[in-house]
Amino acid sequence: MDFSIMFWGNTTLESNSEKKYELLMKATQYADENNFKAVWIPERHFHPWGGLFPNPAVVCAALATVTKQIRLRAGSVVAPLHHPARIAEEWSIVDNLSNGRVELAMASGWKDDDFVVAPERYANRKSEHAKAVEMVSALWRGEARDFKNGSGDMVSVKTYPRPIQADLPLWITSAGSIKSMTRAGNGGFDLLTHLLGQSFEELDQKIKQYQAYRVNGGFKTPGKVALMLHTYLGQDVAEVKKTVEKPLSAYLQQSIELAIPADLRSQWESADTTLRDKMVEESFNRYFDTSALMGSPQMCEKVIEKVKNLGVTDICCLIDFGLSNEQVLNSLKLLKTLKEQFK
Repeated sequence: MDFSIMFWGNTTLESNSEKKYELLMKATQYADENNFKAVWIPERHFHPWGGLFPNPAVVCAALATVTKQIRLRAGSVVAPLHHPARIAEEWSIVDNLSNGRVELAMASGWKDDDFVVAPERYANRKSEHAKAVEMVSALWRGEARDFKNGSGDMVSVKTYPRPIQADLPLWITSAGSIKSMTRAGNGGFDLLTHLLGQSFEELDQKIKQYQAYRVNGGFKTPGKVALMLHTYLGQDVAEVKKTVEKPLSAYLQQSIELAIPADLRSQWESADTTLRDKMVEESFNRYFDTSALMGSPQMCEKVIEKVKNLGVTDICCLIDFGLSNEQVLNSLKLLKTLKEQFK
């Protein structure tokens, strides 16, 4: 079992604090020094939920200069928002700066507002995603691809600088849909997923299906499966729950608001405050009890064993959901000791 850290937290974008990225730098350097496998950086736009990370390539370029061994993973690049050649160029720079530590999870995107930068691609984002995965992989290998230039002519393009890694390690991001699992399996890609909206039982079946798709695609290995889990460890379970209740509840409310389809958004916004608070409270209790890596090390050990038996190979510990830097770093110390049991 590999252990990574992941960022996708809630932030107040209006803040003028000069320490917006202090936790990112300190936690990543700690993870690098203590043999965590990777750091995952998301791509999020126009919302406090994850809004510190509109460009994971820029963030990972900064991290490349202050780390030595930790893998630098995009979790995820929203492929339809970008030209494939641009993705290959930017991440090749990071691969050079990090001496070959780049990995990309690529997603099709889901939030309509994110597509302000490419509104024409929203309707066909699934097919755009599939094309981008193929093109970025080919460009990374040094192959040429044809694109239309400013004069309307098709030209053959190769991208520079050339990366350190001959092949780009690619993950497909799935919120749990069978179609994305199929694409990941048939294409021989690794899989990044989470438990927001799916249970352990559902995840178990989907991982089995993903592995079966890999077999159908002619791949002999089961593939890597990374699972995002909100993470906070402490010695006392009751104290941990009390500590995380407010920030995690706020985080889950943000995710509920963003996940609601546009045609139902007004119903949520006009819902009775008491009802909304009750929904968030129920969501927090369910998530804390069944879908997170939270509690004492002994309690979390059982969760790790459970997901390991499902076929998860990498736990992505989401750490920046509203706790103080000191709390997060203290939790990482306990997590470091715990992960040593799963080498």
